[in-house]
Amino acid sequence: MVRACFFDIDGTLYSHTTMMVPESAKRALASLRKNGIMIIVCTGRSLSDYRKLPVSEIEFDGYLTLNGMLCYDADFNMFSGTPIPDEDIDIIKMLFLAERIPMTIINEYGLSQNFVNETVLKTQEDANEAVPPRKMYEGSKVYQVSAFVDEKQKKLLTDMLDYCEITSWHDTGIDIVAKGSGKDVGIKHFIERYGIERDDTMAFGDGENDIRMLKYAGVGVALGNAKEEVKRIADYVTADIDDDGVEKALKHFGLI
Repeated sequence: MVRACFFDIDGTLYSHTTMMVPESAKRALASLRKNGIMIIVCTGRSLSDYRKLPVSEIEFDGYLTLNGMLCYDADFNMFSGTPIPDEDIDIIKMLFLAERIPMTIINEYGLSQNFVNETVLKTQEDANEAVPPRKMYEGSKVYQVSAFVDEKQKKLLTDMLDYCEITSWHDTGIDIVAKGSGKDVGIKHFIERYGIERDDTMAFGDGENDIRMLKYAGVGVALGNAKEEVKRIADYVTADIDDDGVEKALKHFGLI
């Protein structure tokens, strides 16, 4: 019996084509809650970014942000945080100050950006996100780093950061988080807090950073617009986000 559903935002609940949440998804989420099933955001975005999107108009039962690195309850009280270890923060700080690779360092309260180039502009435009203003890193705990890189730079970062792992959310956009963490770990913290069995969960996603979440959940659902590697590991592939994919999947499993 499914007791909790976890939803990625970009490409899952928030369409980059219409820049809206499909009405069918809104209906489906409302029906889930009415049926006593918890609905939880599970996103690579920060809480401040999330609040700028139309999906924030929906009431959720929890918010797993920064790929599960910062977890909040329904009232936005943080109950779990997994910062990047100091050993890798020293390397990240060096790279940040060198300004060879554009990087966004994210803490609980905001972000720092070293510089912006054409790669940043194009990547953020594709993701319908604002370009972050330049701001220096002040030394607080870091929960995620976003970098705007080509494949060669991505490999360089992977080789340099021993205590972190990297997932892609765009061809030139990556997230860096502590090794052994991710959206699946955020879900683990949530279900332990609320006494929910892993088998009683369902997760929806479309990107590389959703793969571990879909594998971890009792049922992993990939949207029709998901990357092929995401579809391959999913338990079920539904329709495209703009073809009522979320609602169709929930009806398929008899949850609404």
